[in-house]
Amino acid sequence: MSAQAQATSWKTVESGPPDPMKFLHPLAVKNYGRWKYHERPRPGVLKHVAKSGDALYTVRAGTTRQMTVDGIRRLCNLADRYSDGYLRFTVRNNVEFLISNPGNVDPLIGDLEAIGHPVGATGNSVSAIAHTQGWLHCDIPATDASGVVKSLMDELIDEFKREEMPNRVRLSTSCCEINCGGQNDLAVIIQHTRPPRINHDILNNICERPKVVARCPTAAIRPATVNGKPSLIVSEEKCICCGACFGACPAMEINHPEHSKLAVWVGGKHSNARSKPTNMKLAAFGLPNNPPRWPEVADVVKRILHAYKEGGHPWERLGEWVDRIGWKRFFEATGLPFTKWHIDNYRLARVSFNKSAHIRF
Repeated sequence: MSAQAQATSWKTVESGPPDPMKFLHPLAVKNYGRWKYHERPRPGVLKHVAKSGDALYTVRAGTTRQMTVDGIRRLCNLADRYSDGYLRFTVRNNVEFLISNPGNVDPLIGDLEAIGHPVGATGNSVSAIAHTQGWLHCDIPATDASGVVKSLMDELIDEFKREEMPNRVRLSTSCCEINCGGQNDLAVIIQHTRPPRINHDILNNICERPKVVARCPTAAIRPATVNGKPSLIVSEEKCICCGACFGACPAMEINHPEHSKLAVWVGGKHSNARSKPTNMKLAAFGLPNNPPRWPEVADVVKRILHAYKEGGHPWERLGEWVDRIGWKRFFEATGLPFTKWHIDNYRLARVSFNKSAHIRF
């Protein structure tokens, strides 16, 4: 057969997400779309009851997110023993075991906690922290998001295992100002405090200058000739120290162990429940990037969560609590300083704040 005939005889294989049904527990497939109610027998455990009378239990446990093969095998062995071989990972990197036999729930919880996987993160609790890659995988981080998460979760582990918050609390950390973590009730984000340092000697060899110019959201970068070589310069009056240029050009170094700080933002959410989605607001800034435990960041986060736990109404998200009491009382309750830098004067705020599924008359 000729090469042309072989090429025309190939069959196109459709790519895309696989059929999810083959990955679900048999009880979930049997009762798909026919559930009657669900409840939480205890923190970290969900019970779904179908109209047929079948009950399916879910045990949720925290993981280290960046897991080893041995760690995953240990979880799979527990799934084979207790949940008919079925488990799944959530978007926040918790692991969930789907159990048809209620007698397996308590033994599984005991074995999970014995190997260091706390059970919780259901209901009105502090969820596992979503975070960006940090130093392990990403090429532009100014801090280690994974390390910040580990430090914070060590401090907040009791709130992860209990359901004592007014509502669920979504947390995230981001290792650069691009903020892959998205909008959350509380977020820890890096904060660059000065424009990038430019290595003019190598910039033209490793960077595509037009792409770098286009990457800047405030048009602060423009082409220039420096020391007789094509290069770029930055207008410090326009630069907002976002770090977007460094992702396109490593010669524009913006990370710095002293001048890259951490900031805490509050009040964001994606949900349309009860109130529309909201963007986060600045609560604290200038916190030192202080590995390996980041104690200053942990202190601010615990202050905010303690004040919210004490003053929030049932089912009130953190941002809704702030809206109800006002920002003046928020800063009083948390003991955080208020400065002129907390005032939001972003010119496109009206556009971004009005993007929701809520109907306005």
